[in-house]
Amino acid sequence: MALSNINPTTTQAWKKLHEHFNEIKDVHMKKWFDEAPNRADRFTIKWDDFFVDYSKNRITPETMTLFRELANEVNLSEAIQCYFSGDKINQTENRAVLHTALRASESKEVLLEGNNIIPEVYEVRKRIKRFTNEVVNGEKLGYTGKPFTDIVNIGIGGSDLGPAMVVDSLQFYKNHLTTHFVSNVDGDHVSEIIKKLNPETTLFVIVSKTFTTQETLSNATTIRNWFLKSANETAVSSHFVAVSTNINKVKEFGIDLENIFPMWDWVGGRFSLWSAVGLSISLSIGNDHFESLLLGAQKMDEHFRTETFEFNIPVILAFLSVWYNNFFEVESEAVIPYTQYLNQFTTYLQQAIMESNGKSIDRNGNVVNYQTGTIVWGEPGTNSQHAFFQLIHQGTKLIPADFIGFAKSLHGNKDHQDKLMANFIAQTEALMNGKTKQVVIDELEAGNHSKEKIEKLSPFKVFEGNKPTNTIFIKKLTPESLGKLIAMYEHKIFVQGVIWNIYSYDQFGVELGKQLAGNILNDFDKNHLAKHDASTQNLIDFYKN
Repeated sequence: MALSNINPTTTQAWKKLHEHFNEIKDVHMKKWFDEAPNRADRFTIKWDDFFVDYSKNRITPETMTLFRELANEVNLSEAIQCYFSGDKINQTENRAVLHTALRASESKEVLLEGNNIIPEVYEVRKRIKRFTNEVVNGEKLGYTGKPFTDIVNIGIGGSDLGPAMVVDSLQFYKNHLTTHFVSNVDGDHVSEIIKKLNPETTLFVIVSKTFTTQETLSNATTIRNWFLKSANETAVSSHFVAVSTNINKVKEFGIDLENIFPMWDWVGGRFSLWSAVGLSISLSIGNDHFESLLLGAQKMDEHFRTETFEFNIPVILAFLSVWYNNFFEVESEAVIPYTQYLNQFTTYLQQAIMESNGKSIDRNGNVVNYQTGTIVWGEPGTNSQHAFFQLIHQGTKLIPADFIGFAKSLHGNKDHQDKLMANFIAQTEALMNGKTKQVVIDELEAGNHSKEKIEKLSPFKVFEGNKPTNTIFIKKLTPESLGKLIAMYEHKIFVQGVIWNIYSYDQFGVELGKQLAGNILNDFDKNHLAKHDASTQNLIDFYKN
């Protein structure tokens, strides 16, 4: 069963949304809060340990009703069923999209071409557990008989960003192993990592589905050569493992068959941290915590799959994003986590969101006549308040923002946590309310400023407000709550793609630059260059000379 191919702009709900938008686009949210004392409760979802307040958005109950009508017209319910059932919804690559199966319960049945894939998934999970425990407990040793102290994940894109983000986010839960990530083909990057390592006590995890990715193989070969300066060829099998489908290439590298963990073509790279791609996560925080991460994602999967659209967190977040992107013509949205632990979270989301929905061709093969995708950016609060919040508060651009906060501090410093949460809550209030000119004048008069100075200064201190935010408030940062949070955004991406009538799970746009890089790399070794435009040729000449 395939997804419906419906241009959203042709639906009745889209036309109604445009009419509705023209009616309310200039209304200030403060007016709606004044008129409806229950607005905050009406637009808040309490689910498990999540408290999601989306009341500070430029919406009314009618807005959300119309979006639910749109969802029905584009057959969102049927699309969700296809998503979880193993249908090949990634039609351009003739693949299913089943990262959700990686965290499904063992009793579930997920059929792919008539075969239940859950037993295979759990067999790999058992292998991850066994391998992790052997390394963490010091049972698996390096070539000189010493236990491992360091793990190096070698991958790029989804083989790096997901594991790196989770390991960094959950460093409070890490064990005695130190985990490093090598991704960029920049030789300085891998050199900086290598100089911190002892070859006798370092385990290397190479993550590459095809085992042909240029950046990953270049880094893996450089590290292997460095390792062999201290060890012989037979030691490679003790220190290198791989996550790949290309068994022959991996074995040629010197890795034993028992140290090769499989990948599946029904899992896209940017959604693969739940698979053996997450081996470095399991090694870093222990398998119990890795399983908790998967359990959290599974709980969000069930919420998304079974909850009505009115109370469905990923669905509502997707509606709001489409609302601003396609009606307010907003091009970007900020994600602001109020915890330093999530300092890589927005970087991870940039790939997940922009690689998925950065498409200009719809599922019918036609050029879209509306905006798709959003530019995602951000940084942890409170750092971000001292960086780009000026633009959000008083700039000319409307930038919706997700605020992510955790009620409990992991280290228990209440004084710091109170200050952090005060800022977290205050910023959404300030962005919504703003500050009127009269309030500014009153404050300046209270400061005994002259009438002339008040008149001159007051325009610069006015805040328009009416800036939309979602507040995603979670009890505590745990492996399980992080799993829920990541899965929440995964499902938001899916819903947006369904509404925009695009294929969210291919990434052909990544390939062209890689192909041309291979051509130019060949040119570096030749006196005669292949034909390039004048600018490109000048750049090649500058590099070579």
